[in-house]
Amino acid sequence: MRQLHKKFTDSQVKDLLNRYLNKEIKIQFLLEILGIKRSRFFVLLKKYRKDTENFSIQYSRKTPSRKISPDIEKNIFKELSFEKKLISDKEVPIKSYNYSYIKDLLKEKYNQSVSLPTIINSAKSNGFYLKRSKRTIHDKEVITNYAGEMIQHDSSHHKWSPYVSKKWYLITSLDDFSRYILYAILLEKETSLAHIKELETVLLKYGLPFSYYVDSHSIFRFVQGRDSFWRKHYKLTDEVDTQWEQVLKDCNIKPIFALSPQAKDKIERPYRWMQDRLVRTCARESISDIKQSQRLLNNLIRKYNYQWVHSTTGEIPYIKFQRALKENQSLFREFTIKPPFKSIKDIFCLRVNRTIDAYRRISINNLKFKVKHSVPYQTVNLRIYPLNKTVSEVRFWCNDKLIDVQRAKKSDLKLVHF
Repeated sequence: MRQLHKKFTDSQVKDLLNRYLNKEIKIQFLLEILGIKRSRFFVLLKKYRKDTENFSIQYSRKTPSRKISPDIEKNIFKELSFEKKLISDKEVPIKSYNYSYIKDLLKEKYNQSVSLPTIINSAKSNGFYLKRSKRTIHDKEVITNYAGEMIQHDSSHHKWSPYVSKKWYLITSLDDFSRYILYAILLEKETSLAHIKELETVLLKYGLPFSYYVDSHSIFRFVQGRDSFWRKHYKLTDEVDTQWEQVLKDCNIKPIFALSPQAKDKIERPYRWMQDRLVRTCARESISDIKQSQRLLNNLIRKYNYQWVHSTTGEIPYIKFQRALKENQSLFREFTIKPPFKSIKDIFCLRVNRTIDAYRRISINNLKFKVKHSVPYQTVNLRIYPLNKTVSEVRFWCNDKLIDVQRAKKSDLKLVHF
């Protein structure tokens, strides 16, 4: 409600009070017009009777309002100066000031509560302000109706700290309905196996979702003319299932591909806040190690999932996600191993076909295997599951039967070729 002196002039209030004293207008109408309580009205009336000529509802403050302390002002300037250095570093993915981050940082680091407008005003007056570029209008509404209806999955490649010499990959998965982050990991290398590991982690923990929404990265989708390995085979787009797609197919999960920059933007938008804060925190804490960065990322995900109210849904992601599961507003299905497969090792793995030679052997990247219970010249499907950092299990399938299991060093298998 606007203050009285901002709604009326002195002469207007004088006229109303005078009409009341002359019994020309009843008090209930005056209270309604002025928008004040009875106690406030009689304070004004007493003041008016005491000095009619000099009566005024205007006032001036004796001290400046909302004056921040020198300590707070000093810390705002300090953090904004640090932001400016980050923005000037062309290798770091920071292009603008994040005043909300500064607000949270002042609270957590200095135990100082400052309003966002105060920080913005201070930034503008001290030259820490960049005019925002015109953004394309987009729909921020959640388009799904169930948890598990669509998992947004993305990979970002950035230099996450000014103190590291190379870029890392951030792989993330998010439930579109609740905005709950299901998975987030930093890696030095991006491979099909890394994304398959994400599927294993998410699907075993939460169940099978209805669909995965990704961009057209070559790990997710074969595109004719771009993915040169298959070009000599004259395969058209979507005639070849990538390693990642084959896992989805075995789990009856629908892949949805972003086919335009605007659609791809939908995948990336929910993660920008996380990437932005991760870079800023790594920079301020002089992080140069990927393990330290992962710990910071885990802490950030916990705050996002369990403490922060999402701007689009208006709810804390974890609470919205759990309520959906509890009220059966979910399309997650229980994970089960589809016959004829025997183990999760047959699902969350790399696959390759080979033909058995006359000596009942096959080779993969010059590594030869003698296959038990095999028949020469038949095709076997090798399902390769990493057991640890150095050893993988190779499972040999023929005519829907597991005919042999062997182990091999990852270095000999050369899994980088998948």
